[in-house]
Amino acid sequence: MKILISNDDGYQAPGIQALADALRAIADIVVVAPESNRSGTSNALTLDRALRLQRAENGFYFVDGTPTDCVHIALTALMSSPPDLIVSGINQGQNMGDDTLYSGTVAAATEGYLFGIPAIAFSQVDKAWQHLDSAAQFAKDLIVRGFPNLPSPFLLNVNIPNLPLAEIKGLRLARLGKRHMSEPVIRDFDEAGKQIYWIGPPGAAKDAGEGTDFHTTAQGYASITPLQIDLTNFDQLELLRGLEGAVK
Repeated sequence: MKILISNDDGYQAPGIQALADALRAIADIVVVAPESNRSGTSNALTLDRALRLQRAENGFYFVDGTPTDCVHIALTALMSSPPDLIVSGINQGQNMGDDTLYSGTVAAATEGYLFGIPAIAFSQVDKAWQHLDSAAQFAKDLIVRGFPNLPSPFLLNVNIPNLPLAEIKGLRLARLGKRHMSEPVIRDFDEAGKQIYWIGPPGAAKDAGEGTDFHTTAQGYASITPLQIDLTNFDQLELLRGLEGAVK
């Protein structure tokens, strides 16, 4: 098996190192990740400048761009043949609910999916890298078990509690929950005394009931959510049907 690994925390992040160490035992791995932390960049591609691909002393490749840039360059310029699987993470902090729309971790996996390659995004629920070795082992075990019932390609989002491996209760299917609106921006001043703004933290969970990723991980389980790309609102598509022919 050949696995391409990426992330959004950067090639030096503990999460990607732990994931690479775990998966190296079961696959030939190639690691291509951002040069620095690019969290929250979603599916952005860098189109206004050229990108540089470099190799670190530990064998990881890094790109001065976004997670999507990394996977795109890996698949179209670096690798001679497509990998069997693309894995993104392990992210420092959850990617659940509406967060998935902003997540660079999920975006790296999504880029692989758009190329027709199965992809999985892995995140720890809490920050600080606690029990990272357990999360990496859990990710490896899940990949080894495989997904024989899923058509290829697939796109999966997995969030793992920061617990010792023996205390993670297992894996549960979950839908994406929803958050309240983000907290207000944080106002500050630059060195010249001019007003600047920092994006505030995400809001609290609004829909965190049973069956959501928020509820599942709070109960001590890892959550797994199959994702799709089609944003079409089919209900409204039908409601708008009457506009056909009415507007020219």
